[in-house]
Amino acid sequence: MRLWSLHPCYLDTKGLLALWREALLAKNVLEGMTKGYKNHPQLDRFKKYGPEFIHPFLQVVYEEAHARGYRFDQSKFNKLSFSTPIPVTTGQIAFEKEHLLRKLQERAPGWIKNLEITQNPRLNPLFIRVDGEIEPWERA
Repeated sequence: MRLWSLHPCYLDTKGLLALWREALLAKNVLEGMTKGYKNHPQLDRFKKYGPEFIHPFLQVVYEEAHARGYRFDQSKFNKLSFSTPIPVTTGQIAFEKEHLLRKLQERAPGWIKNLEITQNPRLNPLFIRVDGEIEPWERA
């Protein structure tokens, strides 16, 4: 399971579809609707700040998919706003950026050619950048 802090605009088609599926799985886990994945480290920040934060996370993924012409099911999440973003460290962002670039180099090198991922990449708006090392929940 990978719940990217990076904005989903950086993901290729396969990555965007995987993020949607994995975020829906995370939603089910956080809402107690499944028995597996309960202790997956990627869920720790949602557990810490509130499991309802998975809904605006899904909203951002949905919006990116919709902008690309994909037909994701909007009824799978609730439209919830959030007033306080979840902090994500600069170390985590750098880790995710390099991890994503490695994945894309393997599976979608053509996507990388058109990708403008800067030193300070866009984040899913649910998150806010703070100084720090890789997050403790990351399996680095």
